[in-house]
Amino acid sequence: MAADAQWRGAAFEGDRVALEKLAQAGAKVVRVYRESDAWVLDDAQRLGMRVVMGLWVAHPRHGFRLDDANAVRQQEQAIRAFVLRYRNHPALLAWGIGNEVETGEADPLPVWREVDRLAGIVKALDPKHETLMVVPDGGPEHLKRLADCCPNVDRLGINLYAGAAFNLPQRVRNAGIRKSVVVTELGPLGQWQAGRKPWGAPVEPTSSEKAAFFRDALAYLQSDPAIGGVFPFLWGAKQEQTETWHGLLLADGSLTAMTDALSAAWGRPVEAAAPVIRGIGIAADAFAPAAEISAGVDALSFDNSPLRTEWKVVAEARDLRLGGDNEAVPPQVPVHVLQADVRAVRFVAPSEPGAYRLFLTIRDRLGKAATANLPFLVR
Repeated sequence: MAADAQWRGAAFEGDRVALEKLAQAGAKVVRVYRESDAWVLDDAQRLGMRVVMGLWVAHPRHGFRLDDANAVRQQEQAIRAFVLRYRNHPALLAWGIGNEVETGEADPLPVWREVDRLAGIVKALDPKHETLMVVPDGGPEHLKRLADCCPNVDRLGINLYAGAAFNLPQRVRNAGIRKSVVVTELGPLGQWQAGRKPWGAPVEPTSSEKAAFFRDALAYLQSDPAIGGVFPFLWGAKQEQTETWHGLLLADGSLTAMTDALSAAWGRPVEAAAPVIRGIGIAADAFAPAAEISAGVDALSFDNSPLRTEWKVVAEARDLRLGGDNEAVPPQVPVHVLQADVRAVRFVAPSEPGAYRLFLTIRDRLGKAATANLPFLVR
C-alpha cells in the first residue's frame, strides 16, 4: 500500500462540533468504537470523511462468558442487525470488530477466535467493506500468534503508545504478519509507562511534549508502506488517570498543540499555533498541611501576545481502570490562593494529607490551550 493511501484520521469520542473540528484539521477517516456512535456516519458524509465503524464485542473481564451460548447468540444477532442496517451507508469505510477484547485474559486465543468468527459473519453480510480487529500492543510472541489466527480479519489494528511506534513496522515483519496493519490508537507516553513520584503518581507529559511525539511518530509511520493507517488517540476529552492525559481536545473543545501537530501531518499546517510550554516546576514534591506552595510555568504564544493561565488543585485519581474503561472524575480541591498570574501561583496546601495535582491550563487570545500538571503530596 502506498503511503498516500493510508487511512489518516483519529480515534473519536465527542460531539458534532468536535467532529467538525476533526474534518477542518484535514482528517479523512474517523474511527469510532461502538454502535451508539452510528450518528457519525451521516455527519462524516456531510464533512467529506469516511468511517471505520466500531462493532462492540463484550469483554470477558466485564463478565461476558464465551461459554454462555445465549449471550454469544444475542451479541451475534445484534451485530448482524447493525451491519444489515448500515452496510450500504456511503460514509462506511470498514468495520472495526471489538477493541482489546482480550484484555485481562491469560490466553487471548479464545477471544480472538470469537472475533474472527464474528468477522466472518460480517464479511458474509457485507463483502464490500473490510474487517478490522483491534488488539493492544504486545511482545513478539503476542504478534506471532496474531500472524495466522484470524483469516476473516482483513486488517490488524494495534493500539500502541510512546516509543513502540518507532519499531512497529519491524516487529510486524519479524512476527510474519502479512496483512495490512493499522495503528488504531497512537498515543504518547501512557500512564502505565510514565515515570512515577515516590508515592506512585505517574508524571504526565505536557501538551508540548505530546505534540512533539505526534509530530515525529506520524512522520515515521506515514512513511512506511507496511502501515495501512494511523489513528491518534483521542479526538475528544477523556478522564483516564487525569482529565488531560489522552484527550487531544480539552473538555470545552479547545484545540491544542497536539491537534496542531495532527493538522500538519494531514497536510493543513496551522498559522496560529497553540501556546508552547517550555518548562514547569513546583517548589517541592511534598508539603506539610496548610504550608505555602509555589509553582511556575514558562510558556510562549505564537505571536508573543499575552497568555492567561488557569490554576486548580485536584485530588489524585483513585478510580483507575484497565483498558480505557470509564473512570470517575476526581474532585477539585478548594485552596486559598495567595497570588496567581500567567507565570506563577502561590497557594496554601490542603489541610488533609494525601496525593494531589496542580493543573495549569494556558490559553492564548484565540482560545487555543496548553496543559500540564504537577503531582504533589501533603503529609
